[in-house]
Amino acid sequence: MLPRSRHMVPMMRRTFGVRLIQHQIPKKQIQFGLIKTRPFSIYSFGKFAGRVVKAPAAVGGGLAAAGSYVAYKVEQASSYTKDQVDRAKDLAGGLYDNISGFFGKFGGNGSEGVPPDGNGSNAAALGGTAAAVGFKSDDDEDEETLYLDEDEDEEEEEEDSETMDDEMLNLTRQMIEIRSILQSIDPNDNTLKLPSIVVIGSQSSGKSSVLEAVVGREFLPKGSNMVTRRPIELTLVNSPDLAAEVAEFPALRMNNLTDFEQVQKILYDLNLAVPITEAISNDPIQLTIRSPRVPDLSLVDLPGYIQVEAADQPTELKRKIRQLCDKYLEEPNIILAISAADVDLANSTALRASRQMDPKGERTIGVVTKLDLVDGAEARGILTNRKYPLKMGYVGVVTKVPQTSIFKKKTGYQAFIAQQNFESTFLKDNKDEFAGTSVGTRTLKKRLMRVLERSMALSLKPTYDRVQQELEEASYKFKVEFNDRSLTPETYIASSIDTLKGAVKEFSERFGRNEIKSVLKNELDQKVLDLLASKYWNKPHDQSREIDLDLRDIVNASPTDVYWHRKLDLTTNSLTKLGVGRLSTTLLTNALLTEIDNMIDNTTLRTHPMIKQVVRDAAEEVLNSRYYSTADQVENCIKPFKFEIELENSEWKQSRDHIIRLLNEELRSCDQYLQLLKKNIGSRKLTQIMTYLENKDNSIGETIERENIGFSPGILSRGRDALFLKDRASLLQFRISCLKSSQCKIKENKYKCPEIFLAAVADKLTQTAVLFLNVELLSDFYYNFPRALDAKLSNGLTQEQIEAFAKEDPKVKRHIELQQRKELLELATSKIEDVMTLQKHRTKH
Repeated sequence: MLPRSRHMVPMMRRTFGVRLIQHQIPKKQIQFGLIKTRPFSIYSFGKFAGRVVKAPAAVGGGLAAAGSYVAYKVEQASSYTKDQVDRAKDLAGGLYDNISGFFGKFGGNGSEGVPPDGNGSNAAALGGTAAAVGFKSDDDEDEETLYLDEDEDEEEEEEDSETMDDEMLNLTRQMIEIRSILQSIDPNDNTLKLPSIVVIGSQSSGKSSVLEAVVGREFLPKGSNMVTRRPIELTLVNSPDLAAEVAEFPALRMNNLTDFEQVQKILYDLNLAVPITEAISNDPIQLTIRSPRVPDLSLVDLPGYIQVEAADQPTELKRKIRQLCDKYLEEPNIILAISAADVDLANSTALRASRQMDPKGERTIGVVTKLDLVDGAEARGILTNRKYPLKMGYVGVVTKVPQTSIFKKKTGYQAFIAQQNFESTFLKDNKDEFAGTSVGTRTLKKRLMRVLERSMALSLKPTYDRVQQELEEASYKFKVEFNDRSLTPETYIASSIDTLKGAVKEFSERFGRNEIKSVLKNELDQKVLDLLASKYWNKPHDQSREIDLDLRDIVNASPTDVYWHRKLDLTTNSLTKLGVGRLSTTLLTNALLTEIDNMIDNTTLRTHPMIKQVVRDAAEEVLNSRYYSTADQVENCIKPFKFEIELENSEWKQSRDHIIRLLNEELRSCDQYLQLLKKNIGSRKLTQIMTYLENKDNSIGETIERENIGFSPGILSRGRDALFLKDRASLLQFRISCLKSSQCKIKENKYKCPEIFLAAVADKLTQTAVLFLNVELLSDFYYNFPRALDAKLSNGLTQEQIEAFAKEDPKVKRHIELQQRKELLELATSKIEDVMTLQKHRTKH
């Protein structure tokens, strides 16, 4: 393909998206006779006829024949598919419309949205027919035919016109973006907003059908009862690069939805989430639709007006709907009042509501639906804008989707095509009745784009002044309160996590192998004491002492006494087979989690339960990943101690000193608790109860009980505790003296000194377990926990959760919100300045 230049002109444009001829011819080839015959296009024929022919009616017949011929040729060229045949037919209609529109200019200028005042309305009727009926869209290149023209100046003028249209589209899109920014600053602040087009109408006026015709897809919820219970703030974005429509729900973080049945279901669910007892909610639903076939528009769909509340609807529903609609109908919004053609405009609820908020009709566009239900004269009378004049006029549409059979109706994009074809056919068949009026969905789209762009442009300068004022106020507060210090939810959470990581690093320097050994040894010492108590020390008070041998007998027992040998072996097995692997791993895991909680409580994270849980989850995840393998390795390494335990003399001596200290601590604990009972009950009273419990079966006990007229169960329970502590203290004193004796200085007497042997076994289990706990679990935790925490925060938290976390602290919330407001105001200011610069550029050219 040759490169395009100002000396090259196109030959044929695309027709409905299918480029029939995509070829360009250098103008020099024409000048040098390389092309001897010049194509005579319909456009150039009309241009020529406009100069020499003074009888438009006569020429019109010839042009109609030419249009039919072109339609036949295009249809013949595109007959390989049914879809292309249909498009070729529409092309013929577009060509005829171009011709009619051209000759209509001789009769006067078309009027779009201007109320007729009796001067020149008939002259403008013919000129406005083509554009009004909607056979040709000024901004739709797919329905135009390019021509070969030797006049380079005229070609450049056409390109300049297209450039200006592109600039207008760009301006509209940028202003819609500015509107979204201003709305995000404060949705309830009516002083900071650009206008939107607010759609109102009764429930049977065809409001939803009009919106779906503009979008080109069926997406609004339908139902027999009142379905629209929340405002739907709809933003349409023209995206030529897209192959099809894409929907987004920004507030729900739902993007790239291509299934519009799903979009319809989501809207249905969001609306029905409003309880029937309330019926209406002011909370809007934000929906963005991007498509190559939609204009850039900002629309608001409101619940339809009702005349009488249903039996299952609240009595104040009518008032609630009106209050909600009035809120959106305030200036500077544009009102799109939907009325059905088969209902007298005097009874139009939408027009009555718009008159209250826009008495002069300066911000209201009337849309008349269901034109096919009334005769042409009646429809024309409505659209001529005489009876109820609006400055922006009326547009008539036919949004009916024809059925392919009695039971089947087209849906989706096919429904849009069917509706457009039906509307186009209807308007063609009645073109005489609608002459001088604005009709058709395409006309409505253009009208909405122009009105919105114009309204936004008028509101831009006042909005800019208010934004500047708000920006100065926000900047001053930010400087005074926070000294212009930047803070975001991300930086705040990162700072808090860095503090926690620093605390973990300090903890790793002071908690290592010795600390693990201390934790595990303390636990195993308690297990040893429990085993000694259950196997050796406990003396049942309510049974005879013959049930077991007295521990005092062990002192004089024979070295070959099988009973004491077997007792020690069973007790040792209970210690080595209690599951030291799981026990030690669980102890260390719990100790680390407890320390993590303590560290969190010493940082700013203590006031953030959500992040506390995230941190704990990260710690548990790291520890759980190594838990079972560490427990198994510990268990495997202590397995030899389950069969045979050899002790060195040094180990025996060390364990003897350790168990004596341990029993002395136990003895002190018994004495302290016994003294506490005496303090709470009274020494004399407690002694009396203990004496009674020891002699309750003899006369001494009976006498004590009779003198005290019985004892309460609580007092007797305390007395039994005191008696147990007294016996336990006595036994501990006895065992300590035995362990200090010469008999327990040698390891061969381990059966007579079971406390020392069990303490030695516990020490061996501890030392073996600590080696693997330190390497397999603790070191791994110190290395992986910070990384797991980062992964949790980066992948496990949404942006909303991060903001919610930061704003749990009131001061931080104030800081972040003020900074965000300042940044949004700065962004809005910059965007508005860019748009105002573009407006000045357009004005100059």
